[in-house]
Amino acid sequence: MAEEKQQTNQAAPVVEEKKTDGKFDNKRNFKGGRGPRKPGRDFKGDDEFEQKIIDIARVTRVMAGGKRMRFRACVAVGNKKGKIGLGLAKGADVTMAVNKAVTRAKKEMIEVPIVKNTIPHEIREKFSAARIMLKPAAIGRGVIAGGIVRMIIELAGIHNITSKILGGNNKVNNAKCVMSALSKLKKIKPNNSENIKKAELKIENSKIEN
Repeated sequence: MAEEKQQTNQAAPVVEEKKTDGKFDNKRNFKGGRGPRKPGRDFKGDDEFEQKIIDIARVTRVMAGGKRMRFRACVAVGNKKGKIGLGLAKGADVTMAVNKAVTRAKKEMIEVPIVKNTIPHEIREKFSAARIMLKPAAIGRGVIAGGIVRMIIELAGIHNITSKILGGNNKVNNAKCVMSALSKLKKIKPNNSENIKKAELKIENSKIEN
């Protein structure tokens, strides 16, 4: 009995695993992190653009065998630097509809002219039953808008503006109306006086050289 106790009390030999730079030599153990990425594999993805879901609705279509249910998503995508797009798509589920709407919005991007963090001039637009009014505001005024208009204005990167929804409660129509108004804004051209001064200086320099 004493011999059996001595055998049980003997501790099992401890096998130390060698480590090389934080990685085990044993093939069964984890080798650590991945190796360096190949050049060209590093990409930022969609961090530049932000997206906001404007509306999600369940729609049905009557077929010969019954009703087919699908989902419709309306998504706005923008980089807050003057680029914005609106996408409307349908899918079998919500995620599919949103992804399709995002890709469609990125294909239909528009550039919004921004002058001193506001729009260059006042504009009124009508789309179907929706009517929108946008007015430039002074610095520090902020975004005076509600609902769908505020979402699109913030994604476009406009910090000072006054807006009003004059008619219609349909979110999709209001969003399309705002996009139509932003696309019709005129870009400010440089003053002709600057070009005239440059031309006069060139003429004077040519006279001096002659």
